[in-house]
Amino acid sequence: VQLVESGGGLVQIGDSLRLSCAFSVRTFSGYTMAWFRQAPQAPGTEREFVAGIGWKGANIEYTDSVKSRFTISRDNAKKMVYLQMNSLKPEDTAGYYCAADSKYLGRVVTNQYEYDYWGQGTQVTVSS
Repeated sequence: VQLVESGGGLVQIGDSLRLSCAFSVRTFSGYTMAWFRQAPQAPGTEREFVAGIGWKGANIEYTDSVKSRFTISRDNAKKMVYLQMNSLKPEDTAGYYCAADSKYLGRVVTNQYEYDYWGQGTQVTVSS
């Protein structure tokens, strides 16, 4: 089981990025997928929940600071989850991590410790 993120980079204020996460698992359905982030100046601290999506795509949650700017989506056939990030701000600068969990039958949870699988992260830097 492996998650691999891609799509990070250095952008300017107001730009957009699309993060992708590939999940190498036999059966993708049944997994809640989420994006977390961790600021570079705060290693070892808890990762902040950004967005999550249940396995059917019906349950979606966002942290307040990204609502109306970020959109999470998934393609179950391709075993992919995406995070479209628009109107990026310097405070969005962080390592972004993809996570997966199969315990909650599609319900989105925001606690990082509930997720069983994690990717290695992709860095997003928003320059002011």
